[in-house]
Amino acid sequence: MQAGPLASDRFHDLGVRTDPEGGTLRVASATATSMDLCLLSERDPSWIERTVRMQRDGDGVWTGRSALLVPGRRYAIRAGGPDGPRDAFDRSRQLLDPYARGIVRIDQDSWRSVVVEDRFDWGDVRKPNTPLGESVVYEAHAKGLTKQLRSVPRALRGTYAGVAHESTIAYLQDLGVTAVELLPVHQFASEQRLMKQGLVNYWGYNTVGFFAPHAQYASLTAQSAGPQQVLDEFKGMVKHLHAAGIEVWLDVVYNHTAEEGPSGPVQSFRGLDNSTYYRQIDGRYVDTTGCGNSLDCSQEQVRRLVHDSVRYWAEEVQIDGFRFDLAVTLGRDEHITFTPDAPLLQELRADPALQDVKLIAEPWDVGLGGWQTGGFPPGWSEWNDRYRDTVRDFWLTDTVVTRHGGLARTGIGALANELSGSSWHFSPERGPLASVNFITAHDGFTLADLTSYNAKHNLGNGESNRDGTDNNRSFNFGVEGATRVERVLADRRRAMRNLLGTLLLSAGVPMLLAGDELGRTQRGNNNAYCQDAAVNWIGWNLQEWQEELQDVVRRLIRIRREHPALRPTTFAADGSSNAMHWFTADGETMDEAAWTTPENRTLQYLAQAGGDTTLLVVHGDETRMRAALPEPAGVRDFELLWTSADDTAFGLHSAPGEHIEIDGPTLLLYAGS
Repeated sequence: MQAGPLASDRFHDLGVRTDPEGGTLRVASATATSMDLCLLSERDPSWIERTVRMQRDGDGVWTGRSALLVPGRRYAIRAGGPDGPRDAFDRSRQLLDPYARGIVRIDQDSWRSVVVEDRFDWGDVRKPNTPLGESVVYEAHAKGLTKQLRSVPRALRGTYAGVAHESTIAYLQDLGVTAVELLPVHQFASEQRLMKQGLVNYWGYNTVGFFAPHAQYASLTAQSAGPQQVLDEFKGMVKHLHAAGIEVWLDVVYNHTAEEGPSGPVQSFRGLDNSTYYRQIDGRYVDTTGCGNSLDCSQEQVRRLVHDSVRYWAEEVQIDGFRFDLAVTLGRDEHITFTPDAPLLQELRADPALQDVKLIAEPWDVGLGGWQTGGFPPGWSEWNDRYRDTVRDFWLTDTVVTRHGGLARTGIGALANELSGSSWHFSPERGPLASVNFITAHDGFTLADLTSYNAKHNLGNGESNRDGTDNNRSFNFGVEGATRVERVLADRRRAMRNLLGTLLLSAGVPMLLAGDELGRTQRGNNNAYCQDAAVNWIGWNLQEWQEELQDVVRRLIRIRREHPALRPTTFAADGSSNAMHWFTADGETMDEAAWTTPENRTLQYLAQAGGDTTLLVVHGDETRMRAALPEPAGVRDFELLWTSADDTAFGLHSAPGEHIEIDGPTLLLYAGS
């Protein structure tokens, strides 16, 4: 790997490096007193054919070499050390190499490392390097995306090869997304509790190894051939997506591991250096993740592991972006306090090898001071939960209130802030692209369920409906769940169009949950992490209304691509290249009362950038009204590009100052000329 701004080079070349004479294994452990490299039988993965005593250097790195450590070889590590409350050494255990690039499972809690080669023919395919400001992200599950897609050959459905299939790629290209963000694909395992219940971890937020792709998402042919073929299939998926101009982002889980709490399985990190890898106080784990353990990124050895993993996927596997799960844990110092100056956050962004890689933080964890939206350093973007909540409130929960005669709680000013890049949350230095906007994600209701259920329905998860949030900010429009009542269905579909329109016409980086463009439902389950079943897989047998919704998303993405005014890279300010103007329903400049009064549910948002002008009219009330288009200088005509009231109504022209009719909660987008 290229040199970079790492804290030191004492942890260089960890893991296995091969050469014509064999291979060398380097393992970091600050507390081990002995360590062995175990070369395993091909026939019996627990049988040790040869043991190599490893040697410790002055920096706590153990090295062993063997002519038998070649591609395809299975190997394990045994480590001994002190027997204190912070340690968990047991020389009888065969442990995974933390840097293993190939991993095989031999029983429920046992894994073995496998040597693989970093060889792959990328041909002339290069990373698309889509500018962040032009990105439209599609959050998808590597299995669920194609498991039921009949245009993919049966043997490839639900696999990396299925994602790379020409029909899948054609669909993504036609939709217009620029990046696929895959839920965790590092090798992971299901939690002990889930396995006892007969369930599985479907989402994958339970990492076993940070360098190997999850083998169970590869085709059966690749799985049978071994880790090298699994890795090659994964790289082939990336290559095919890149050839189509689509980036690949990964959702990565560096905040905890599958070793769970102190009584959980001992697979790798705990058995090699428990007191360094996991945050502890007097031998008790400090859990800021809610998953039993937290990696201690205040330790240089742990930071290097994360940094090397990100580099490996970015360079060897050509990944374009990373979304860091519970990223606040990665930025906690030795006092367990989050700081944007945390070395890992700074080192990742400063690394020349990662300069063109997108770094996205999930800006919270469950520890003290864990909510940090807006608190990450320049160069990082963040999932914007404030955007999600404000937009849901405006279009959904406020409708509940107003239907019962109350005043809406989400002022038009709050929505305007989110539409224009969320300057209330992010500094001018970071700008709108610091915000990854989303209405829905894997965690929570789908878009269809957000408009169909008032409460979660999680009984299938085996926790008596206790799991999952109760704060959904959803509205079922009068009937809980499935219905044939046309009025309710019409209201729901209008709401979905308003939510999608807001997402795809806002400044910032939009992220669409896979299947939302098709009205996918999870039947009210807002925490379907343990459901590897049809309820989680995208269904591709579409009704007419689903095809119409897909057309809406396709059109909105195209409009966003064609109009730079909708995707500014800086906040509007004196001297900036873009401008934003706000008008009332009467076409007058907004005053303080118009911004703050709860009765005001209408605004007009004029954006200009690079000679492009757009006007977004927002009416968030279930009433019919007349509005006067504004009369900005230099604009002679407004052409209707899209309205959530009727997606077939476009191409109509109106003059500045002309009155238009708005019926019900509606978005209208015009191009000014």
